[in-house]
Amino acid sequence: MKESACYIHIPFCDHKCIYCDFYSIITTDNVNSYLNALFKEIDYYSEKYSSTHSFNTIYFGGGTPSFMEPDYIAKIIAYIKQKFTVSDYAEISLETNPGTVDRTKLKNFFEAGINRISIGIQSFDPDELKFLTRIHDKETAITTVESAYSAGLENISVDLIFNLPNQSKEKWQTNLETAVSLPIKHISAYSLILEQGTILNKMVLDGKVKMQSEDYDADLYEFTIDFLCKHEFRQYEVSNFAKDGYQCVHNNAYWRYKDYLSLGTSAHSFMNGERWWNYSSLKMFIAAVENQNNGRVNGERINRLEMIEEYTMLALRSYGLDTLEFIKLFGNDWLEKNSEYINRLIEDGFFIRKNNFIKFTPRGYAVCDEILLNFT
Repeated sequence: MKESACYIHIPFCDHKCIYCDFYSIITTDNVNSYLNALFKEIDYYSEKYSSTHSFNTIYFGGGTPSFMEPDYIAKIIAYIKQKFTVSDYAEISLETNPGTVDRTKLKNFFEAGINRISIGIQSFDPDELKFLTRIHDKETAITTVESAYSAGLENISVDLIFNLPNQSKEKWQTNLETAVSLPIKHISAYSLILEQGTILNKMVLDGKVKMQSEDYDADLYEFTIDFLCKHEFRQYEVSNFAKDGYQCVHNNAYWRYKDYLSLGTSAHSFMNGERWWNYSSLKMFIAAVENQNNGRVNGERINRLEMIEEYTMLALRSYGLDTLEFIKLFGNDWLEKNSEYINRLIEDGFFIRKNNFIKFTPRGYAVCDEILLNFT
């Protein structure tokens, strides 16, 4: 069986933050209808893939999955296990927002089968939290981490955002210092990005908010890499850092170009060289499932050139490009065509070559998107 990943989108949320571009709805209407639709979609895909694919990771994203009751999440986990083969050691993650959980609820999530928790803290600074329109404060964020740990959730990740308007390096360093002082194993550190359709994007267009320069962003990013590495958080992807043994299995499935099945609103899947995506609208998703037993709105078959581009981009942004594995999959043409560019990047300190791997240096990570665009 092919080892794969399973993603479940939970769109329900109690609040829409100004920077968020993920599909979410601020209502509890259709919660039960959505659960029934998920079950029906699981039934549909289990008939297609349960004999060929197994899951070693299940990931609940959103929205705010922790907004739901633990029993709701437990039913989904149980149903997936009923219809698919799930590893006994599968990583089962739940995105969580401070302010939506307490120790009892976290313990119930743990007992429901959640063994990894990703907490969307974003900042510990009161002014930054206010700007980001988060519902929690510093104390609630810290308490959430400590409560999760005491509830049995040892594998804890936190999300942080840097390069906020007017954010000083000292303020960002304080955020990082607070994070590494807590019992966490993984940190996702993202630069604030403007996404179309978000409240923040409109605020910038209207001149109400001014973003900081790209040079300052790069400076903060390189500082982040240096700081976290000194505190034993190893960088294994552009924005992700983990203590030894705690790399996110689910994230690695994406970055290593493995198959993944995604369920629910706005979910994107990639199975057997085919990519497809679901309706974003909750009502349209439920209607689609009622009509065709799945929420799919469209899809595409990936050709060989697209596979090479996606494989190299994902590998270089994360664990590095294994040239021997690449040649086994795609042949040597692409490597030969780009050999001069790769050697120049190594000479200029953007890449390192170690054994059969080509990897970004910290300096290279800072401009990786620009570098990746120049491959032919």
